[in-house]
Amino acid sequence: MAAARTSLGRVLPGSSILFLCDMQERFRHSIVYFPQIVSVAARMLRVARLLQVPALLTEQYPQGLGPTVPELGAEGLQPVSKTCFSMVPTLQRELDSRPQLQSVLLCGIEAQHTTLDLLERGLQVHIVVDACSSRSMDPCPLFLGLAYSQVDRLTALARMRQSGAFLSTSEGLIMQLVRDAAHPKFREIQKIIKEPVPDSGLLGLFQGQNPLF
Repeated sequence: MAAARTSLGRVLPGSSILFLCDMQERFRHSIVYFPQIVSVAARMLRVARLLQVPALLTEQYPQGLGPTVPELGAEGLQPVSKTCFSMVPTLQRELDSRPQLQSVLLCGIEAQHTTLDLLERGLQVHIVVDACSSRSMDPCPLFLGLAYSQVDRLTALARMRQSGAFLSTSEGLIMQLVRDAAHPKFREIQKIIKEPVPDSGLLGLFQGQNPLF
């Protein structure tokens, strides 16, 4: 009997959705690499709009943590308020209404809880590594007194990968989505790709002998 084929993690516009999680004003000065993370997430949102990939936006307790920052460019998206650390309970009805959905592209502040919940639903999760950060990716950025450590970030990325999520850069996912230079939107997307991508502190995590990857 042939062994089950491992998922290749292909990303197609018609079966994908972009999750934008909790990029809010209160986190501007407390989340490491916050401007860079938002910039890359905005890049993903621009491409998603060009390719008609739907996007969902959440805000964690906006009464206390403020609205989504304007530089994300999320005008036209209706933010969904939540208190749960994961995006999934709040967006469950939206997910249930999309039977064709296979892949979630995840950007923002909260990653690990959302990833595990999505994987449990049988969805593929693609962590946009240059668009995810927090003071401590687990448990939650609400605990603003926690001291940020790159160890937390590295361990969270490794944990999500071990659980079955795919780690990808924004450019890698964009190229998967567009697939072909003959795509009618390729020239517009090419301009986005050519824009400089800010350093979100990832290089140090992947350099040298890293036992977690």
